[in-house]
Amino acid sequence: MRAFVGFFTSKKIYDHVERLQDETKNFVRGKWIEPQNLHITFQFLGEISQDQAVSVMKNLQSVANRFSPFKVQYRALGVFPDPKRPRILWIGVSKGGNLLKRIASEVVQLNRRAGINPETKPFHPHVTICRIKEVDRKKLGNLMSRYRNMVFGEDTVDRIALISSSLTSIGPIYTIVEEFPLRRESS
Repeated sequence: MRAFVGFFTSKKIYDHVERLQDETKNFVRGKWIEPQNLHITFQFLGEISQDQAVSVMKNLQSVANRFSPFKVQYRALGVFPDPKRPRILWIGVSKGGNLLKRIASEVVQLNRRAGINPETKPFHPHVTICRIKEVDRKKLGNLMSRYRNMVFGEDTVDRIALISSSLTSIGPIYTIVEEFPLRRESS
C-alpha cells in the first residue's frame, strides 16, 4: 500500500483556502487540495508491505503514548521548493511547530529501525493547499507578503495516523488505516 504518517486538519482552515483559491484564480493554476484531504505529513512512506504497515502501527502507538494533545496555529503562506520555482503552495505552522517536529523525528527514527527509510527532505510543518502547475511569480510573491502574518486558525493535534493513499484520475483518496490518540499521562 502507498502510505504516509499524518494528521488531518479540521475543516476550519478550509474557508481560508477557498478565499485564497478565489483570490488567486487569475494567476495560480493548479490542483487545489480537497477539504477532506488537508493534512500535515510527518513522514511519507511510499509503497509499504503489510509487515511494514504492522511495524509502522506499533511505532505510531509508541510515539502517541509519549505526547499529550497540543494546539497548533496555522500562519503565513509559503512555497516549495522555493519562490523562483513554486510547485507547492502551503500554509505554515507557527505555534506547536516544534512539537510537530519532535513527533516527525520520532516517527522517522522508529521507522528507520523497522527498515523504512525516511525522506531525504527535512520536515517542515505545513499544510499543502495547492499543487501549482502555472503561476505568475510576482503576483504570488505579493500574495505571500500580504499573508506573511495572517493566522488561518488553530487545531488541536490529538492523534496521529497511518494513512493509505490511492492515486486516481480525480485526485488522491486518503483512507485512515489506524489512528493513535496522543495520550501521555501528565506527570
